[in-house]
Amino acid sequence: MSIHSDFEGLYRDVIPSVVSVYVGGRRRIGGAGSAFVYDDQHLVTNEHVSRLADETKSNRVELRFADGSWRVGEVVGSDVYTDLAVVAVDDLPADAAALRLATENPSPGRPVAALGNPLGLEGSISAGIVSGANRSLPTSNGFAIPDVVQTDAPINPGNSGGPLVGFSVGGDGDPTYEVVGVNRAKQGDNIGFAVSPLIANRILPDLVTDGYYRHSYLRARTLDVTPSVAEANGLDTPRGVLVVGSAAGESGAEILRGCAEKTRLRGWEIPVGGDVIVAIEGNEVRAHEELMRYLITETRPGEPVAIDVLRDGDPMTLVVELDERPTVDKDGRDGGSQIPIE
Repeated sequence: MSIHSDFEGLYRDVIPSVVSVYVGGRRRIGGAGSAFVYDDQHLVTNEHVSRLADETKSNRVELRFADGSWRVGEVVGSDVYTDLAVVAVDDLPADAAALRLATENPSPGRPVAALGNPLGLEGSISAGIVSGANRSLPTSNGFAIPDVVQTDAPINPGNSGGPLVGFSVGGDGDPTYEVVGVNRAKQGDNIGFAVSPLIANRILPDLVTDGYYRHSYLRARTLDVTPSVAEANGLDTPRGVLVVGSAAGESGAEILRGCAEKTRLRGWEIPVGGDVIVAIEGNEVRAHEELMRYLITETRPGEPVAIDVLRDGDPMTLVVELDERPTVDKDGRDGGSQIPIE
């Protein structure tokens, strides 16, 4: 059997580190999720799984390991914008080792397995491949998680927070496994999504040490420049993202210019007149996902960033000081603006 089809070996090696999460004593769908061992004191799961614990006012979750043993964990950090959370737990089972988180996002075609607790069925594995990368996944709170991994490995309710595991080969030729995503959602037949390792590696250390992550905030709502958007705005080529709306920062200065008007083109109403972002800190911006990925993985609030824009067709560079993204209220709403902004 080739290394790339040895799912039995993967299951045997990885399942001791995969955990079923229960909230409020509920043992079935609606109060269940999944997690995996991150280090010798912490597990990783989804924020929307840990949120159930917050709603019970206990901040505690019940954890069942593959060997059948139970622990009680405490949610010590969470981030609604990337749907990640960290659970502290004492006295892990001896064979529940930390799973290695990949340092790079997986490529399409890579064999993967999703492990967890779908529909309350503990210790489950489903297999597939990476179907796509660099996706943007809308959430029920109105946010969008950038850089998401798409897979055809079946992901069902209860899988949330479990690991999407990929194969790799060690120097001795033996198989090793790494987490290439934190399972999050099923969007249809053969389409599931997981938070990417690039995002997880950025967010999780802060959740462990501080309990939260400070997101950079550009205060601009954007739209990809498609051929129609380019034509409506008098642009020669479709590239970058159009600033549809912007808000003033703490200084009161509104640096990025949003669209003040709309026009109709072939039956579509299209915003016009705003700045077109084509690069940030010298990195080309071809789509909204690239802008969001850079803000999350490469910047911190309070930092100045150089943004290359086209304004009325002319190139110019703006230096924008990033704000901190507002906190989210108990209903999951962004507290800082009436428009969804990056």
